[in-house]
Amino acid sequence: MSRVYKAIIGAADKFVPAKLRPLWEHDAGPKTIFFWAPAFKWALVMASIDDYRRPLDKVSTTQSATLAATGLIWTRYCLVIKPINYSLSLCNFMLGVANGVQCYRAYSYQKKMGIVV
Repeated sequence: MSRVYKAIIGAADKFVPAKLRPLWEHDAGPKTIFFWAPAFKWALVMASIDDYRRPLDKVSTTQSATLAATGLIWTRYCLVIKPINYSLSLCNFMLGVANGVQCYRAYSYQKKMGIVV
């Protein structure tokens, strides 16, 4: 870990209440990448949901299908690594669902318009 990160964690450590100590000290808690990876990956889920406002003729079914597949594949992986990362698993699952819905919407639109047979 970098010295800056250690200094920030050390300073914050003094202010964590006793009730939150188990979460703070957890193997997948805020002191580790296991916490921060899903925290930032939620932005990808939000962007996928925001794409629902995009016109369906501009949506890439390939991109949506790829993101859906990777989200669901990584959901499983998050449940077999140690420590088990439920937060990242939920984030990946939601990424898979959000993009699966988007892929279905785009495919249905293309089928209706006669683009896909």
